[in-house]
Amino acid sequence: MRNTLRHLLLPLAAIACASTLHAQQLPQLSQYVSQDYLYNPAVAGSRPWFEVRSAHRNQWVGIQDAPRTFTLSATTPIGQNMGVGGYIFTDNVGPTRRTGFQLSYAYHLKITSDIKLGLGVSFGMLQFLIDGSKIQFHEADDPLLDDQLRGSLMPDATFGAYLYHERWWFGATAPQLLRNRIWFFDQNDQSLSTLAAHYYAMGGYRIPIGSDLKIEPSFLVKYVDPVPPKVDLTATIRYKDQVWLGATYRTDDALSFMVGYWMKKTFQFGYSYDLTTTNLQRYTSGTHEIMLGITFGKAAPAVPVAEGAAPVE
Repeated sequence: MRNTLRHLLLPLAAIACASTLHAQQLPQLSQYVSQDYLYNPAVAGSRPWFEVRSAHRNQWVGIQDAPRTFTLSATTPIGQNMGVGGYIFTDNVGPTRRTGFQLSYAYHLKITSDIKLGLGVSFGMLQFLIDGSKIQFHEADDPLLDDQLRGSLMPDATFGAYLYHERWWFGATAPQLLRNRIWFFDQNDQSLSTLAAHYYAMGGYRIPIGSDLKIEPSFLVKYVDPVPPKVDLTATIRYKDQVWLGATYRTDDALSFMVGYWMKKTFQFGYSYDLTTTNLQRYTSGTHEIMLGITFGKAAPAVPVAEGAAPVE
């Protein structure tokens, strides 16, 4: 169905509220602790089991053509000091779609008897698509865009470091290292210019309360040059590393509430709901995100370990 320019104004205004041309171009996830590998390839192999995870995010429900994101990832350790992984994703915003995949390798160095440092790198491909058939201009013969599906395919790479202990973790990542240009028409007509430089930092600490409860404060900092950074501040309560409740404050964006369950150390389910705090709250009922996961292989260690805090062997 063709959308009129008037119908596109609201979702485009929503996107503008969340970012500028040089702002965040990568998908956003509220359950970033459960999806830490998507942010940092050095996480691969830091936990002693094979794991597969998926995320489904439906952002700004009620706004036409709002962002919709799907991811699927898998990681596994190899031997004592290595890990490999990979993921695919698709991110839809209005008439545009961004899809891609990356494969990663990580090596884990033993700093002390209790602390390890993981270094990881990933390589893959990105594709940007724009569907001109979903856009109708007042001037039918507008030369800037026709009704074809146009795309731009390019390589991509990410580097990450991950310092971790049984009780805490800290990671830093630089995605979109190749700084590619996006071309929708030909080499003489560029669109959206160079992919923006992104930098992530993520960390957390697990505080035991008795034998069954743990409080886990964590954070995610997202910086896109030259826009001021955005910060996610999260507090999670975990019961026997099986059930968790959490809440996140995302600066200038939203409050997020989440719940999750890890059944028999194998099947995982997580749900989060974002309550928008910007002017978009007048147009949307919020954001829904579902995480599904499966972990199997080596049995869990004597001291239970949740996402984001890997054991040190």
